[in-house]
Amino acid sequence: MNTVFRLAVIEDLPALLQLEEQCFTTDRLNSRSFQWMISRANGQLLVAQRGEHLLGYALVLFHRGTSLARLYSIAIAAQARGNGLGKQLLDRTEAIALEHDCAYLRLEVRLDNPAAIALYERNGYRRFALIHDYYQDHADALRLEKRILQHRESRNIQVPYYPQTTDFTCGPACLLMAMGALQPGRLLERREELQIWREATTVFMTSGHGGCSPQGLALAAWRREFRVRLQLSKAGPLFLDGVRDEHKKDVMRLVHEEFTAQLLASDVVCEIGGPLDLAQLLEHGGQPLVLISSYRLTRSKSPHWVIVTDCDEEFVYLHDPDVDHSQHRQAMDCQHLPVSHGKFEKMCSFGRDKLRAAVIVYGQK
Repeated sequence: MNTVFRLAVIEDLPALLQLEEQCFTTDRLNSRSFQWMISRANGQLLVAQRGEHLLGYALVLFHRGTSLARLYSIAIAAQARGNGLGKQLLDRTEAIALEHDCAYLRLEVRLDNPAAIALYERNGYRRFALIHDYYQDHADALRLEKRILQHRESRNIQVPYYPQTTDFTCGPACLLMAMGALQPGRLLERREELQIWREATTVFMTSGHGGCSPQGLALAAWRREFRVRLQLSKAGPLFLDGVRDEHKKDVMRLVHEEFTAQLLASDVVCEIGGPLDLAQLLEHGGQPLVLISSYRLTRSKSPHWVIVTDCDEEFVYLHDPDVDHSQHRQAMDCQHLPVSHGKFEKMCSFGRDKLRAAVIVYGQK
């Protein structure tokens, strides 16, 4: 009897839970998780069935707005092991990822599971991180990755990752990462994250705390003795259209005017309207912080800062400081995200005015 591969349906829940019970002693998916994965997740749950029996499954999640997929879980029934089903599920998962325009597939595997590690490495996965205390029983995990579409080796400069610790400090988190890349060994601390926010905030935003303006971030980097270039599509205060309260608008204008005066007294290079040539900026040692619309990542229309870590002919690679746990994302899922040039162009054009802003940080003066 042939094995049939298909997408899971709600009626598979009892068999999926039985597989989970049989294959894992910790970190099991429960009924609610499976229901979410089947009906709501930005991903696909593939099952292997022979006759009436479910022999295995593979769950792949897609990172919205990027070309990254994650093999979240794979399970094989005891009676089906040793017959190549794991490789078949893996191959089909990669095919699904390709169909969704993904360039990378990433996964975690227990360090004490040599059989699974061997399967992945035979199929072209490479180790790129060790995560201590990853599982519920405190076991370590290996992080593996496969590039489905080949590309050149990454830059010599390694950009460390720092997740923002508040909803409004994406800009400071990106600046910490840029400074850490340019000054290896520099401590990336929450105290400085919040201090940068205090220096660079616009005070108000459409709602809640204000984020950081490009002028404010440029000044914060300059005060820390880094060389800075500021590229904008317009010089005036940003995001006023999204604020209804006139008092708040007045405050934002005053903050902008003060930032502008301080920039004139600095040696920050300011350019209005020029193209953002990422390849050239990276080649000359720059670390670009780019303002994007987070809609293509999270379906939220708020402005958001990311840092570009690399680019090649096909993709721009980003560190996204926002770890959205509600999307089953972890910090490792937010690093070196591959985004096609076309999608990136749309991302970094914000709002009706097609606002573009970038802060490029170079080595210390």
